[in-house]
Amino acid sequence: MSTDSALTSAQMIRHLQSANQIAIRTRAQGHHPFGAILVAPDQETVLLEQGNLDTVNHAESVLARTAFSQFAIDYLWNCTLYTTVEPCVMCAGTQYWANIGRLVYGVSETRLLALTGNHAQNPTLNLPCRTVFEHGQKPIQVWGPIAAVEAEILAVHEDFWRQ
Repeated sequence: MSTDSALTSAQMIRHLQSANQIAIRTRAQGHHPFGAILVAPDQETVLLEQGNLDTVNHAESVLARTAFSQFAIDYLWNCTLYTTVEPCVMCAGTQYWANIGRLVYGVSETRLLALTGNHAQNPTLNLPCRTVFEHGQKPIQVWGPIAAVEAEILAVHEDFWRQ
């Protein structure tokens, strides 16, 4: 039985803004500007944070692998992964296998694609995370996109992808 707390809009916005700050720091280090955090079942405690490292070590997948090595899978089921942009198929799959039961993302992958176009460093796979999760056996809960943070998240990407 789950002992987790319900997510509120205010919590979602605050945690997505925190993830966006990680994306800003990641961009300053020369990496793609994506950020993710893992929040405990109390919906307040930030357990891990991660920015993008490279094209195969996305923020969400690195965070999920780290979480899987540090926490029990039953505990992870009641945690929430917050990420600035909808996870790609690789990251959604890693979240699924790591048993992180909740996801909140700020901007949809299709919205990011509209901004980046056919950018060589962002060859988007048009496969929504919900579709990935629907083909699994675990009911991952998903919230997103979250309109209240879309503009501030996209602002971090606009300058980066125009370079």
